[in-house]
Amino acid sequence: MGFFAAIKSVMSQYAGFSGRARRSEYWYWVLFTLLWCWIPLLNILLALIFFIPGLAVAVRRLHDTGRTGWWLLISLVPVIGGIVLLIFYCTDSQIGENQYGPNPKGINPQSAAQAEPAAEPKEPQSEADRWQD
Repeated sequence: MGFFAAIKSVMSQYAGFSGRARRSEYWYWVLFTLLWCWIPLLNILLALIFFIPGLAVAVRRLHDTGRTGWWLLISLVPVIGGIVLLIFYCTDSQIGENQYGPNPKGINPQSAAQAEPAAEPKEPQSEADRWQD
């Protein structure tokens, strides 16, 4: 998901707390709000406008990792809460559908299982094979 697609997605789900949000959607939203909040005259106004969609995309990001939105309350614990949330926000999506909806990446367990496994290195059969390169 690109920058503008992520912003459009968040704003189209302004107060939508259900569903899931990809990592790119969340982090592009964070970047967008940081860029706009540097404008001194509009700082407070934009912070108020962006608060609800920021909260909604954070909850959807937690849903994507299989966690409830109530985990946001851990941010009230000084230092540790922010670190825990940062780890959750950086965690990859749960594969397939979870209780919050389908995977936004479109990955399901069947397609992941059908993917070819990486080739494993062969064990040398004889002493001659060990020294072959």
